[in-house]
Amino acid sequence: MPVHGNKPCEDGKHIFGTVKVGERGQIVIPKEAREIFGIKPGDSLMVLGDEKQGIALVRADKFRSLAAKMLKIFDRLPAEPDDEE
Repeated sequence: MPVHGNKPCEDGKHIFGTVKVGERGQIVIPKEAREIFGIKPGDSLMVLGDEKQGIALVRADKFRSLAAKMLKIFDRLPAEPDDEE
């Protein structure tokens, strides 16, 4: 089981510690997180949120790729019948 910041984690799961929100709403992503997830200066991140679960940061390029794959399902689905008969 990997250990990050003295905290044992499941395979592929990480605890990077805490960050403080600055006056302008900015946070610093911990160096270890940036290295593991390949986040470089100038990269775009999407901020996703669920009022019950919290906030997540996702690399915009990875999210766009996932969204494109999800949209391809519409190419394979049969058309819905019209209710106007």
